Amino acid sequence: QQEKEDLQGKLKLREHLSRTAGKSEATPAPSKNVDLEMKQLQWKLKNSNNEITKQSTTIKSLKNEVHEKEERIRELQAKISRLERDLNMKRHLIEDLRSRLKANQENEKTSNETLESLERKVKALAGDCSNKKTSIDSLKQRLNVATKEKSQYEQMYHKAKDELEKKDLKLTNLESKMIETECAMTELETTASQQLHGLAKQSGQALETVQKKLLLTNDKVEEFMTFVKALTRELQHSVQELRTKIKQAKKMGEVRACKKGLSQESVQLAASILNVSTTDLEEILEVEDDEETAKTKMEFEKDKEWLQYIQQLLEAQFPFASYLTDAILEKLNEKKKLVEEYSSLMKHTV
Repeated sequence: QQEKEDLQGKLKLREHLSRTAGKSEATPAPSKNVDLEMKQLQWKLKNSNNEITKQSTTIKSLKNEVHEKEERIRELQAKISRLERDLNMKRHLIEDLRSRLKANQENEKTSNETLESLERKVKALAGDCSNKKTSIDSLKQRLNVATKEKSQYEQMYHKAKDELEKKDLKLTNLESKMIETECAMTELETTASQQLHGLAKQSGQALETVQKKLLLTNDKVEEFMTFVKALTRELQHSVQELRTKIKQAKKMGEVRACKKGLSQESVQLAASILNVSTTDLEEILEVEDDEETAKTKMEFEKDKEWLQYIQQLLEAQFPFASYLTDAILEKLNEKKKLVEEYSSLMKHTV
């Protein structure tokens, strides 16, 4: 740029000299030299301008490179600072890890000792767990058996309840109490149906009422069982009374036949021979023979077996109403026969 400025100054000086020379009267030879010099200077000026442009482009490229390198240097410096900071942090971390390693090595000894003790405890606990597992398996098996039995009993209960409801209609011909229980059962069925219809609307209240009704039905079933037991006892007692009455009627007939066959004198003679009174003689004549006693024992055993059979039916699994009805009807038929026999004996004795 300085050379350019010098050349421009010289060019301006030459132009000024050429102008002054044109005005003065000079020779033409020096003007030619001036023109040549002017051309040389212009050529040099062009060369210098070209060189200046080249230099300016190179300067710009160098400036850009310098700027890029400065940015690169700044990035590298920032990276170096980060690396130094990371290095310091890693040093602190290594020192911390070394201290922790020492502490962990010290703790490892104690942990190994505790681990050994824990292993011994684990072995003992494993033995206990195996024993408990066997006991749990056995309890599970018992639970399964209990659940199966429960389901079976529930099925039996439902079947018995259904059979009881079906066979209640057949027991209406026995006594007035049977009729009352049947009415109660029908009322219970109607109330249960009403409860079931109301259960669709109010489930909670209906469930409580159904539970109450179920308790009531259980109480009524128990009452029915006691009624059946009392009925069978009364029936057996009435049959026994009829048997004793029939025996007494037979004895009275036999005694009367004996009295008719024997005269009063023969009776008194027999009483005097036996050294007893006539009433004692009548009692002797009324004594039962061995066959009659065996028959009474057999009847007593049959009555006892019949009562036991009724008890077994009441305690047995459902359904049992048909068997119970057959047993009671059998006893009622026996009573009917005994009543007919007793009435026929009373007619003959009269």
